[in-house]
Amino acid sequence: MIREACPNVGAMRVLFIGGTGVISSACARLALERGIELSVLNRSGSAVPGATALRGDIRDAASARAALGDREFDAVVEFVAFTPEHVRADVDLFRGRTGQYVFISSASAYQKPVARLPITESTPLRNPFWQYSRDKIACEDLLTRAYREDGFPVTIVRPSHTYDRTRIPFQGRWTWLDRLRQGREVIVHGDGTSLWTITHQDDFAKGFVPLLGHGRTLGEAFHITSDEALTWDQIARTFAAVLRVEPRIVHVTSDAIAAADPEWGEKLLGDKAHSTVLDNSKLRSVVPDFVATIPFEQGAREIVEWYLADSARQVVDEKFDALMDRLIAASRSVSV
Repeated sequence: MIREACPNVGAMRVLFIGGTGVISSACARLALERGIELSVLNRSGSAVPGATALRGDIRDAASARAALGDREFDAVVEFVAFTPEHVRADVDLFRGRTGQYVFISSASAYQKPVARLPITESTPLRNPFWQYSRDKIACEDLLTRAYREDGFPVTIVRPSHTYDRTRIPFQGRWTWLDRLRQGREVIVHGDGTSLWTITHQDDFAKGFVPLLGHGRTLGEAFHITSDEALTWDQIARTFAAVLRVEPRIVHVTSDAIAAADPEWGEKLLGDKAHSTVLDNSKLRSVVPDFVATIPFEQGAREIVEWYLADSARQVVDEKFDALMDRLIAASRSVSV
């Protein structure tokens, strides 16, 4: 069932591949609230309350086909595909079985550095710094060809830093937050003034679920983000305000971080080091009532409360803690 608008989606049959991650769990909750008949396919058969659990490995064609049986869907959402091989197998598996295939890509695929803000869906896709992003671009290229040449009913969605209460936006997660809480110095990359868009999982879901089964989305790409853009210093100071401490921020260049820790560095140079402000006008053209309503001040409180509620969550990464100390010391020696 493909529709032009979305006032009533109650009869839709939707499959989520994944379903238990930060983005997918929020989308699953909202889809079920809106009466969607939801099935979730994953290797563990992990249940999403209210959804039909299908146990199978999407990366194993025989396993996936056995789990799906002869089921057909109005929409299939692929949350866990990261390479062209993954989506090529999906095209073979779901051709003729679904009215829409939604690929979760990434806003990190947009041109880095960005030539012009705000970013729109027509911003070029190019990321020479991060393999993850290049793989997502390659996935999009393959799916776009499948749509153009064979009519495969793809919709591409590009999230940009979507979080829940477990996800601290700084590298090191609890280690970074614990340093802040103790009054120790914390690293903010660059000079702290680049703008960053950070979106609560529940706000993302409000923009995403209405796209399911929507005929005007086929062959199209959309990003779904908050309209709130904060500097990285503001994000750090928001956490400090929640913890009622004065932040001791040390700015370290992204290049210096990349030299010390290439994995951390590629995430910065390929994404977070660049100002990212996104225009949601295209999304609102098909979901007119979309509004992100959860400010990061609220999200930061949720994160801090979740970690402080259970000491088992408060695990310090000693190796990363020492790396921050070394980077801070090196930055001081350079500036002297």
